[in-house]
Amino acid sequence: MKILGIDIGGSAVKGAPVDTRTGKLLKERHRIATPKILKPEDLAKVVAELVAHFKWTGPIGCGFPGVVRHGRVSFVGNLHEDFVGCDVATLFAKATGRNVTDWSVINDADAAGLAEIHFGAGKGVKGTVLMLTFGTGVGSGLFVDGILYPNSEFGQLKFKGKRAELTVSAAAKERKKWSYKKWSHHVDDYLKQVEGVLRPELIVIGGGISEDHEKWFKHVKIDAPMVPAKFFNEAGIVGAALSALK
Repeated sequence: MKILGIDIGGSAVKGAPVDTRTGKLLKERHRIATPKILKPEDLAKVVAELVAHFKWTGPIGCGFPGVVRHGRVSFVGNLHEDFVGCDVATLFAKATGRNVTDWSVINDADAAGLAEIHFGAGKGVKGTVLMLTFGTGVGSGLFVDGILYPNSEFGQLKFKGKRAELTVSAAAKERKKWSYKKWSHHVDDYLKQVEGVLRPELIVIGGGISEDHEKWFKHVKIDAPMVPAKFFNEAGIVGAALSALK
């Protein structure tokens, strides 16, 4: 089935049509920068712009950077506070004039994890698999024997006196002008904290910074195997499309 996957992040909205049988993008990914924090109605216009770019008339799946239950947002980390309580499924459906259901808008890291569990680095792995996306914030997708535990939000854990993503996100690295080596020492401490609670069989790292994994994985010393996402920064798009399947 062909579904338009949309990955909403803290600094951009990205998307592409996806063949949900294979996980392959059917057209080149399109990215629209969102440098300012947008209110719901303004972000909905960006989503509609992306849909119009592909002249899309079919179903849509969205990965959203927050806690989403039945299409409604209950927590956001890096978007406008007006999203809390917002029915984003209905909002996006009205803005695009397309079919956006209450199950086809999910947490963005959960979406990335779905892609990796079905087609990528986590495919066929038994036990606990943790997907972590390092970007504007830190997202997490937790799976046990391939089954998603939704909205885990491990980027919000208290770490060195504050929210972990304020120290270990890719945005924090850029903001503090840290080298990969210095940044990865903080990531190592964070992952050891998470590993001590979850004891995962595998940790999959996504987000744009996963493409540079050779520069920093070597500085992380944890027990669990750690691998880059197969889809790198496209995992959220592929998983968003998968979320629209019912």
